[in-house]
Amino acid sequence: MKARRSVLVASLLVVGAALPASAPVAASGGEHRRSPAIDQPLREHGQRVGLRIGTAVDMAAFNNDTEYRNRIAVEFSAVTAENVMKWGELERVQGQPDYTLADQLVASARANRQKVHGHTLLWHNQLPQWLTDGVTSGDIDAAELRALLRKHIFEVAGHFRGKIWHWDVVNEVIDDSGNLRDTIFLRLLGPGYIADAFRWAHQADPHAELYLNDYNLEFPGAKSDAYYALVQQLLAQRVPVDGLGAQGHLGIQFGLPSTLDTYNNLRRFELLGLEISFTEVDIRMILPTDQYRTQAQAQGFSGLLTACLLLERCEMFTFWGFTDKYNWVPGFFTDPPEGDATMLNEDFTPKPAYREMQAILALAA
Repeated sequence: MKARRSVLVASLLVVGAALPASAPVAASGGEHRRSPAIDQPLREHGQRVGLRIGTAVDMAAFNNDTEYRNRIAVEFSAVTAENVMKWGELERVQGQPDYTLADQLVASARANRQKVHGHTLLWHNQLPQWLTDGVTSGDIDAAELRALLRKHIFEVAGHFRGKIWHWDVVNEVIDDSGNLRDTIFLRLLGPGYIADAFRWAHQADPHAELYLNDYNLEFPGAKSDAYYALVQQLLAQRVPVDGLGAQGHLGIQFGLPSTLDTYNNLRRFELLGLEISFTEVDIRMILPTDQYRTQAQAQGFSGLLTACLLLERCEMFTFWGFTDKYNWVPGFFTDPPEGDATMLNEDFTPKPAYREMQAILALAA
């Protein structure tokens, strides 16, 4: 990993700007003569610098859009299930888990020589209706909730044992104020459920790397400080935490973190012994878009990628969708309307962000 921390990549941090998206790499002669051609799939660039380039996968689109499915195979060396590994999707009927779509994604990944990032064993959202209804009514008490959670983690991690590279074991367990998030798990089980989830996941699949995962960890502040303290506490208790997932859901209207801030904020987790992955990167904007917002988006993507390349143990850089044709943002952020959060247009043509990713990775090789 240290080999990719070249003088060229370090220079991006010093000057605070990435190679312009339109800048060519000389085919022969000049300082870039050993760099690969820029216009190659991202996974090929990533392979040269020891970085897995990933995407979240919408399985409905995967099964109905050939272009979408083919692009995943060509562009990416890692995949994450956008929804089909979440508890509410896997076990809509209690005691009758359905792994059909998740198994399909895992099989496709194996055929395409891709790693699978598992998402997610425990989240307070997208839970089964029978579970939340049972807790609300009192039919599911603390003892039963703990037993159900343990059973779920053992069954899911066990089902995919040996097939998952990383698991997001617990997702978004700290709120934006730096407090443990108020969820049914915290209220009924107390804060110890976090350590329990990691221990159970490790027992179910000892070879999978286990992650904490959350948004706004790119920024220094109360939330990332709380995660730092949580990691210290878990490691002191010998809880098997291997990595930190920084999601990377950003909006240009709120300002974007500097590469230096992102690097320094995540470097301290590396020094605790964790590996780092950017797990859900997208950069949205208020619509309609224009060339200035599109270029700001490109610089935002390049800033996160550069921080990843500068870190010694950044293992994966995953986009939360790669085309605006299939993206969660417009359906979630509606007032004002936001979107255009990915690096490809709806017709799969590249935006400046995609060209920026190619250029940064080529420069780092």
